[in-house]
Parts: sequence; structure tokens; C-alpha cells
Amino acid sequence: MAKKAASSMANPVLLKPVDKRDGIIQVIIETPKGSRNKFAFDAKQNIFTVKAVLPAGMSFPYDFGFLPRTIAPDGDPIDVLLLMDEPAFPGIAVRARLIGIIEGEQTDGKKKLRNDRLIAVAEMNHEYAYLKKLDDLPKKFLRELEEFFVNYHQLQGKKYKLLGCKKVDAAMSMIKKAQRAS
Repeated sequence: MAKKAASSMANPVLLKPVDKRDGIIQVIIETPKGSRNKFAFDAKQNIFTVKAVLPAGMSFPYDFGFLPRTIAPDGDPIDVLLLMDEPAFPGIAVRARLIGIIEGEQTDGKKKLRNDRLIAVAEMNHEYAYLKKLDDLPKKFLRELEEFFVNYHQLQGKKYKLLGCKKVDAAMSMIKKAQRAS
């Protein structure tokens, strides 16, 4: 009987989302900062695929990823916007410190769906090391981020509305609930 071939890549969805010793989360990068390509992890095939391409002049403003072993209300792993000095690569696991959550709602026709995103700072970082909570971010940051999400969803025929921001304890509560759902 032939041996089953080993996977050429570790499965990122098997990683623990939170290190209980220090509260550091593991973010799996899907789409790096500056990319026009929107990547998504296909858990069935254990690969990253191109899900969409943004139009010329538009790119992802920060690294976007997900928390493994979680299920958000939209049926996908929890989304994470990661602040770090340089863009990462799809599939990289980055240890990060939570600073809060941005609550959002997307509308697809008449169907409304929550689309919240955790905001985290890479553990190994210089530029954003001072950030401890969302309140440390300039107000301009949130306005620009909201504009990105509005435009990004509009390209998909959806509407996006920023509902508000919450602190780290709300983000950790969301993670615990999403772990039970997975």
C-alpha cells in the first residue's frame, strides 16, 4: 500500500488563535498591505487563492488576515487588520497584540450582515509599537479605513457602514464566542 504524500504546506487553520499565557493572537495573513489582489484561504484544498482584483489606483491599506479556529457571524474565520512595519506574505503566521475591534455592517441588497474586524499590532514592530488601544490611533485613521471599506464593498455591489469601535476586552469576548462556534 502506498504511503500518503505529506502536505507541502502546514495547515494554518490548525494553529491556536490565542496564546493563553500572554494573550497574543496568531494572525494568518491572506492579503498583504499594498496588494491589489484579494487572497483567500481555501481550507478544503489547503491553499491560498486569488478571490478578487482591485481596480487600478486602489490597494489594501494594511495587511489583512484571519484568526484560525474561529467562526465569525458571516461564516468565515474572524477578520483581522494587522498593523506592521512592512507588508507580509499570504500564509504567514504573525504574532500580534490586540488593540480593539472595528464593528461594521455590510448590506447585500436587503440582507444585512455584521462584518467586524479585529485590529492588532504585530508583536515585532517599530512603527506601531506605541499603540496599546484603538484610542491611540489618529481619528483620520478610522475615517480612511471606513472609506476603504465603503469603496471595497461598493465594488462588490454591497454597502458598508462603520458602526463603532470597541476595546480589547470586547475583542477577546468575540474570539471566545467564535472559538465555541468553530
